[in-house]
Amino acid sequence: MSLAMMLDVMGYEVRTAHDGLEAVRAADEFQPEAALLDIGLPHLSGYDVARHIRGNRGKEVLLVAITGWGTAEDVKRSHEAGFDHHFTKPADPERLKTILLEECPPATAPRG
Repeated sequence: MSLAMMLDVMGYEVRTAHDGLEAVRAADEFQPEAALLDIGLPHLSGYDVARHIRGNRGKEVLLVAITGWGTAEDVKRSHEAGFDHHFTKPADPERLKTILLEECPPATAPRG
């Protein structure tokens, strides 16, 4: 929730999902410009959600893994699934902000 609040303050319109199936539904309905996904989601993994989004939207969506899974194999699998970036928790918020602002600037001005 703190990540969602940070993104909201940065000017992004935010949707949250608590499992992989909900994430797929949200992505299909909301059509985000970026998706930040955990890998270890219930019901459907973040890898599968990323593949679904890539299959429907191609490279027009910025996909970022933010996960506790950080081995070299995990990073390799995330890139194979279509993720553009892989952050191991705790993610560096400044690095994440920089990537988002450079690759997917918000449509609205930051708040506050």
